[in-house]
Amino acid sequence: SSSLTEAQEFVKRLRRQTDLCNMVKTVRALLNNNSTVTVLRSGLHAIFNEKSLDVTKNLFQEKFRNSKKRQKNVQLKCLKNFISSLTSSTDIRDLLSCLSSDLQTFVIKPSKSKEAFKEQASDFMLKWNLLLSNVGKILTINRTDSFG
Repeated sequence: SSSLTEAQEFVKRLRRQTDLCNMVKTVRALLNNNSTVTVLRSGLHAIFNEKSLDVTKNLFQEKFRNSKKRQKNVQLKCLKNFISSLTSSTDIRDLLSCLSSDLQTFVIKPSKSKEAFKEQASDFMLKWNLLLSNVGKILTINRTDSFG
């Protein structure tokens, strides 16, 4: 039974690796197309300019009694940094490095303990997924040309 469990875990990891490789191939092809990147950037900038993400921003504004503990919207900062580094012919490694740097700055370094890191990382991932889902939804509904 332990061999079966290990085999199942191996298959899951292999599927994730394959999915990531396919995603990287797709993104590389898109990054090499100047017009696609330009349209995507303009769509993403329009989302911020139109304040389409205001509802999402409000979800991130957690109110605490102590104003020093107010949640900073690091997910929007990370997305804006990502968009600013998104240009045609950008290598995907540069984009991943940008995200990695932001994670280091906003999630990993501020964590004082293992428990604090787990909590911050979990919170970041939940809100990051929500933000990207909303961005995708807005692009799908209002900016279909941004998908090339």
